Amino acid sequence: MAPLLKICGLRALDQAQAVARLGVDAIGVIGVEASPRWVPVAERPALFAAIAAVAPSCRRVLVVADPSDGELADLSLAQGHTVLQLHGAETPERCRQLREQLPGLELWKALRIRQPEDLDQAHGFSGVVDALLLDAWVPDQLGGTGHRIPLEWLGNFHPALPWWLAGGIRADRIPVVQQALRPTGLDASSGVERAPADKDLAAVEALVQAVRAWPNARA
Repeated sequence: MAPLLKICGLRALDQAQAVARLGVDAIGVIGVEASPRWVPVAERPALFAAIAAVAPSCRRVLVVADPSDGELADLSLAQGHTVLQLHGAETPERCRQLREQLPGLELWKALRIRQPEDLDQAHGFSGVVDALLLDAWVPDQLGGTGHRIPLEWLGNFHPALPWWLAGGIRADRIPVVQQALRPTGLDASSGVERAPADKDLAAVEALVQAVRAWPNARA
């Protein structure tokens, strides 16, 4: 089956709606203040509502890193997202706590992969989160870098959880990924941008079409 597709790092309402109308499966909004794609807390509900208005089934993903208990109100289902993606150093135990504290949300854990052995982290999150996201380790940056995990590292990666691949995802790379892997989903950000958070809608549409051309693609 063709993988699901997530476009991450949206900030403008009109772009978020345009991307949603292209039929992507998930849209990510960044809640990490250090990111150039950061969306302040007060602006997130309107952005998520805009996405839901045109694509109710599209997963609305809030990306955070090492959230504290003091932030829980800003991370709850009431803010408009349906998925909380944890992109920091959260342990399985912390993920378990957040699942209990934030009922109703899907919980995804991002793993930053620096070497093949880092993939072993996946085992600890089985039964704790709903999905994993793999991204390349880059010093002092949590994501959205475009750096790629070598695909040969992932040839024997078969976790018990659904998993998403991030890092340099563009239309022209889909055939290479398709030949090597069968991820649950693909996560694109910098690969479909003109500048941080400014998406190139033509590039997004080309990526959507490339994914739909995957053998045995979803209807």
